[in-house]
Amino acid sequence: MPQKADKLLPIMTGQPVIPVLKIARAADAAPLARALAKGGLPAIEITLRTRDALDAIRIAAAEVPEAIIGAGTILSARQYDQAVDAGARFIVSPGTTQELLDAARASDTPLLPGAITPSEIMAAAEEGYALLKFFPAEQAGGAAFLKALSSPLAGVRFCPTGGITAANAASYLSLPNVICVGGSWVAPDELVDAGDWVAIEELARKAVAAAGA
Repeated sequence: MPQKADKLLPIMTGQPVIPVLKIARAADAAPLARALAKGGLPAIEITLRTRDALDAIRIAAAEVPEAIIGAGTILSARQYDQAVDAGARFIVSPGTTQELLDAARASDTPLLPGAITPSEIMAAAEEGYALLKFFPAEQAGGAAFLKALSSPLAGVRFCPTGGITAANAASYLSLPNVICVGGSWVAPDELVDAGDWVAIEELARKAVAAAGA
């Protein structure tokens, strides 16, 4: 299967929230990944939005074996290969391009590409992709929009990200076509900057508990 869903699906179903992280200091990567894993969120997405992102992926992958490190904001085949070389076990992109689909086809590391409109989702499905990122979720219509897609596009399931918070995550997770959500609220910048790993671990625990309530 082009998407390698056998590798991606266990990651997406393994936890209700995938932390989406923008790590400015590579030194924060290991303790942050460790805290999130201890809190019940071992799969994390480190976005390529900072200068230290690839180093952060490399460090977390090497030093925190209990974590499942993914790379996000992947925009090109070059970044795809760089992230995989750094140790990423899954790749996330905000959209879908032929270049990324070709890179995914040539790689053993699965891709979770983004799609929003029915046409984009149908095009991804034609390429064999039934697991997609829905981004930016809140700005694109939120849970109500995703619910409307669940019947006509019943074969596709999503990980919505963008504007997801502790307050609205449950509205997404209740939908039949949502497997998990992505969010940054479990690791807010101020706690990362302060190195408050205990507080971040507790936020992760709360996210897991809230999703199971």
